[in-house]
Amino acid sequence: MREFPEWFRIPLGSWVDSVADWLTTEGAAVFQAISDVLFVLLLRIERALLWLPWPVLILLVAILAWRIVGIRLAGGVVVGLLFIGALGLWPEAMATLALVVSATLLATALGLPVGILMSGSDTARTMIRPLLDLMQTMPSFVYLIPALMLFGLGRVPALMATLVYAIPPVIRLTNLGIRQVSTSVVEAARSFGSTTMQILFWVQIPLAMPTIMAGINQTIMMALAMVVIASMIGAGGLGDEVLRAIGRLEVGRGFTGGISIVIMAIIIDRITAGLGERSQHDST
Repeated sequence: MREFPEWFRIPLGSWVDSVADWLTTEGAAVFQAISDVLFVLLLRIERALLWLPWPVLILLVAILAWRIVGIRLAGGVVVGLLFIGALGLWPEAMATLALVVSATLLATALGLPVGILMSGSDTARTMIRPLLDLMQTMPSFVYLIPALMLFGLGRVPALMATLVYAIPPVIRLTNLGIRQVSTSVVEAARSFGSTTMQILFWVQIPLAMPTIMAGINQTIMMALAMVVIASMIGAGGLGDEVLRAIGRLEVGRGFTGGISIVIMAIIIDRITAGLGERSQHDST
């Protein structure tokens, strides 16, 4: 017998389709409200980035890199961003940056409380870990289907798909960082009369900040990795350049879009990694 019998098969796909149809029908107003809020957030961030003259924005990022890491990175930032502008991809780069910033802000706002919950409850950790495993191992293309079904075609579903794909690291590393805080430090704070919330915000989170920053760094990198895939449902930006190049077999266009994404990834990675190292130095 080459196949399983019909009576043994589980119609999981049909069950998922039924749930998705119910959500689309019954939750249309809710998803539309969420879409409106996220679209405003994304649009305002992009307009702010495009409103600033490009020399001013490059100077601000270079100063940030200099203050956090050093003069060499600041010089690399200037060269890298000027190179992206010289390729004629500055608006697309800002659209991509707006998507990454929006996804990172949402992932941090949602992921930190979940990570804190996991760190304080073994039951919560046991329940949430399989979900995080599923989110990290599921093929990224799969996230496009529910996002497209619930929010339609455009930048909001691209943002939602990016958020789901990128949020696990900040949750995992927040939980890990807080759990790694020395119990003797926690007991010392408790012996001085500190409450649970005071211990969390004044002791555990500051000491766990290097690990939390590493989680945020990984979230940003995963959001950038989703840029090209999210362009398939309307994300726009540099990912759209790569997608169009694939469709038309334009090697040069694909290379310029891809190298621009790489430059942005390196700049963001170095700056956020520098923030993590600084927080580690401050906590020691």
